[in-house]
Amino acid sequence: MEINLKFIKEIMKMGNLRCCTPEMVQKEIGIHLLAYNLIRTVIAQATDRVGTIPNSISFKGAVQQLDSFADKIAHASGITRVRLLDEMLRAIAYHRIGNRPGRVEPRVVKRRQKPFRGGIVPRAATFHAAQ
Repeated sequence: MEINLKFIKEIMKMGNLRCCTPEMVQKEIGIHLLAYNLIRTVIAQATDRVGTIPNSISFKGAVQQLDSFADKIAHASGITRVRLLDEMLRAIAYHRIGNRPGRVEPRVVKRRQKPFRGGIVPRAATFHAAQ
């Protein structure tokens, strides 16, 4: 479960949330999870067409295909839209995850240091110097 949550946070770019209030942070997390579930639903539809399981399809590849087809599908109509949707699902099903036998999932990933320097002198020393 820990690895799955880490995966969702990374792939949905939830490392730094933008909202400030607790209510908005909760909504932002909810929107991220909704988008994740919608993408997983599209992957499930793609795997139904080719007869594989959803975990064999690359999530990142599916996101890239959705991004590349989104504008075309939005501006298409009728039979063209249906054909584009079918083509997109086939393209998503094409992006399979290979067998990675030596793969290691790290438990801790350290973040980079912040771009600004921290305090060099303790606050107490700067406070006394100012007086």
